[in-house]
Amino acid sequence: MADEVSKTDEEWRQALSPEQYEVLRKKGTERPFTGKYVDVKDKGVYRCAGCGAELFSSDTKFESGTGWPSFYEPANRENVELHEDRSHGMVRTEVTCKKCGGHLGHVFDDGPRPTGQRYCINSCSLELDPAT
Repeated sequence: MADEVSKTDEEWRQALSPEQYEVLRKKGTERPFTGKYVDVKDKGVYRCAGCGAELFSSDTKFESGTGWPSFYEPANRENVELHEDRSHGMVRTEVTCKKCGGHLGHVFDDGPRPTGQRYCINSCSLELDPAT
């Protein structure tokens, strides 16, 4: 993986939309069923909207019914980091981009085979790079 991305808060504010900034930099969450990739079935690679790192493949995307794009595994595990998240009175596993530290969403152990995992990811933290 390429070198980590380091920007000041002001540089991130200028580079991202307000919604992307709130999610990627402030660990926000978009409202369910509002993200641009919830129902998208197009083939391609989902990259980090903050830095372009390859995160998920459309081949692992599935309909979870939760209101956020869901994947059963990352395209490259080296590009994501998992952290314990004890916010909002619960214990969850946060998913971040290893390259820029951007908050992507959370991973749960209620996904389909073969992994049994559900990476529940905010659409605004992703950019779809269509398959050619």
